[in-house]
Amino acid sequence: MFVVHENDFEYRFGDSGPKYLMKGPRMNFALVQFQPGQDFPAHYHNIMEENFYILSGEVDIVVDGKVNHLTPGQMIHIEPGEIHYVVNNSDQPMKMVSTLAPYQEQDKVEVKDYTY
Repeated sequence: MFVVHENDFEYRFGDSGPKYLMKGPRMNFALVQFQPGQDFPAHYHNIMEENFYILSGEVDIVVDGKVNHLTPGQMIHIEPGEIHYVVNNSDQPMKMVSTLAPYQEQDKVEVKDYTY
C-alpha cells in the first residue's frame, strides 16, 4: 500500500499532458490536463487498454477516426490497437484521469501524419 498526492508530481509538458501518480507494477494511473488548443499525438498500444474519465472541461478523443466529444462524468474505454488522438478544442482547460493496464514499460506506438 502507498499514498501519494498529485501536487508531488509534474505534468509531462509543464502545464499539460499526463502526470503519472503510479507507473506499474500492474497498471498506470495518471491525471491528464490540456489547455485550450493543446493535443497529444495519435498513438495506439499493442497490449495495454486505456480508460479516460473526464473530471472537468471538455475534450475530443478521436478513436480510429471517430470523434468522441466528452464532458465531465463521461468515460471512454480504448482497446489495444485502437488509434487514439486527444485534443482540447474548447476555450477552457480540461482535466481527466487515465488508466492503462496491464502495465508495460514500453507499449505506445505513435502514428505519424494522423488525420481524422
